[in-house]
Amino acid sequence: MSTQHFPHSTTAVAQLTGVSLAYPKGPQVLQNLTWQLLPGQVVGLLGRNGSGKTTLLEALLGLRDPQAGRIELFGCPAAQLSDEARARIGYVPQSSDLFDTFTPTQLLAYFRSFYPRWNEAKVEGLMSRWDIPRDQPIRKLSGGQQQRLSIIRALAHEPDLLVLDEPVASLDPVGRRDFLRELVDQVLDRGTTVVFSTHILSDLERVAFNLAFMSQGQIALQAPLDELLEQVRMLTGASSELSSLLQRLGVTPLKRTQLEGGQERVLVKLAQAPTLPPHIAASALNLEDLFEELT
Repeated sequence: MSTQHFPHSTTAVAQLTGVSLAYPKGPQVLQNLTWQLLPGQVVGLLGRNGSGKTTLLEALLGLRDPQAGRIELFGCPAAQLSDEARARIGYVPQSSDLFDTFTPTQLLAYFRSFYPRWNEAKVEGLMSRWDIPRDQPIRKLSGGQQQRLSIIRALAHEPDLLVLDEPVASLDPVGRRDFLRELVDQVLDRGTTVVFSTHILSDLERVAFNLAFMSQGQIALQAPLDELLEQVRMLTGASSELSSLLQRLGVTPLKRTQLEGGQERVLVKLAQAPTLPPHIAASALNLEDLFEELT
């Protein structure tokens, strides 16, 4: 599988270049990974369980130190961000990091003191709309209520970069819909850069304008969702004919799968639909197909 490379940009909100990371006595999780997030992008991060999505998001935020490569946020090394720069980031981790002996009222008052852009009206609106008890210990809230509270905390200070690791995993369909509506409003109103991982593909179709597919410790492909659906095709035919076609088009395949009888399936991204030889078939892919093939 080929790796998608992204040009360096001084306007990038986040830039990862050649990042490699392995846990002590564990496997390599990130392998020479290069990735860029631009202002206002909404990126859905897709990958199978154990593919390294959480590790990537934690490294992006400076919470894990890579063994190689460079990570920059707002033009500065991620591990050396100032308090002012960190106040521009909202983060919802996969597992709750709430102070479970606090009440929601106490928790939000505590975090409000750190953020000059804290939007109390947004907090009050979401607390009421999502029906979160204000004066119960957080440990007594349901998993879905705790997840909603984490999301409110991340949205409250109107961050420039919002990082969400499986943010709707504990929410019911109504809660997911409300959160996604709020997320879209946040992006449209403020031009916030958002990256979130999820295994619920239908949610991505509602809100993610760009998709990034993670496989083998790298970002295998990133592109706008509508572009992926329009341009990625599965070509099936004789290996020799497919090789000649790819060479003529100057296209590097995203994935090749050998079949019986000298046949082959080739996944490609084509900016324009070419004229195909009669013995080569082309088929479009939906989001589930793309996930299966690219992760």
